[in-house]
Amino acid sequence: MNAATLPIISLTSLDSDEGLAHLLQAASEVGFFYLVDHGLSHDAQQGYLALSKAFFQLSTKEKQSVDMIHSPHFRGYNAMGNEMTAGRFDAREQFDWMNEELALSAEQVRYPWQKLIGPNLWPSAMPKLKPTLTKLQTKLSDITVELLQKLCESLGVDGHALDHTIGAQPYTHAKLIRYPAQQSPQQGVGAHKDPGYLTLVMQDSQSGLKVERGNEWVDVAPIPGALVVNIGELLELASNGFLKATNHKVESPTQGSERYSIAFFMAAQLSATVPVLSLPPELKSRALGPSVDPSNPLLTDVGNNVLKGRLRSHPHVTRKHYCDEPLRHLLEKSFAHMPTADICDECRV
Repeated sequence: MNAATLPIISLTSLDSDEGLAHLLQAASEVGFFYLVDHGLSHDAQQGYLALSKAFFQLSTKEKQSVDMIHSPHFRGYNAMGNEMTAGRFDAREQFDWMNEELALSAEQVRYPWQKLIGPNLWPSAMPKLKPTLTKLQTKLSDITVELLQKLCESLGVDGHALDHTIGAQPYTHAKLIRYPAQQSPQQGVGAHKDPGYLTLVMQDSQSGLKVERGNEWVDVAPIPGALVVNIGELLELASNGFLKATNHKVESPTQGSERYSIAFFMAAQLSATVPVLSLPPELKSRALGPSVDPSNPLLTDVGNNVLKGRLRSHPHVTRKHYCDEPLRHLLEKSFAHMPTADICDECRV
């Protein structure tokens, strides 16, 4: 796939029936598209990517001061080889931040996913990182909420049909990502689907993102100013499989190049349960149910679906913060119905 064959959607076109039809086709047949006219200029994006590069140029000591191992909420810095996808370690380093919230006390935690609620870790060496990324988080959140509502309209249901699942603001998770050059192509991030409603990706000029189409992997070439959008598993669930969450991956750059990107994931509130929308008869007849992966079942309760991914992706954080009682008991209770995979010697999920 090249830039000419990946659908390009203008956010400002979605007030028209023609624009909504184009959106529906892209989201149901491809699950990936470029978004333009979204209000975040190319220059602004370059500024955010430059800030990301400056973070990764901090000393190892400064980055480790906000290492994710210090956060039971899965926030902060991950060095190379600290995140897993599809059972293999990824060749990238990254900085994760989410909604800024107060952590619950141990006595308040009734469900294991509530442990995800908490503050972010911010490096003292970059005081402008927090306000700048918080501003970006708000902007991208607004874009995804508008896009989610337009997707509902394109499905022939009320544009606000999923508003109750996101409340005053959606649950968001974002990453600054650096893919260092490798001597030969490696798993920058392995093949996966995203667990939320929508993902936005801001790319630099270095290619590497690939989407699964049929039996081949095709490139998602960067287009200046465009954001890459992909459908998440929660939207596949809500549409009973009509909209497609698509496998994608990133191959590490080679020959001295680096790749920088910023990924933004929008989901329903952790406490929400995703409903199956009542589609019009014509679309309903074409909705064949969400895809089934026995090793990674989709859960309609958002908190557990999100937590499942975090526990598997960051085993070092899981072992430190999730394997003691009473969390172990809560995990066993919440995931008792699922096929199990090792987390640590005694905890399985």
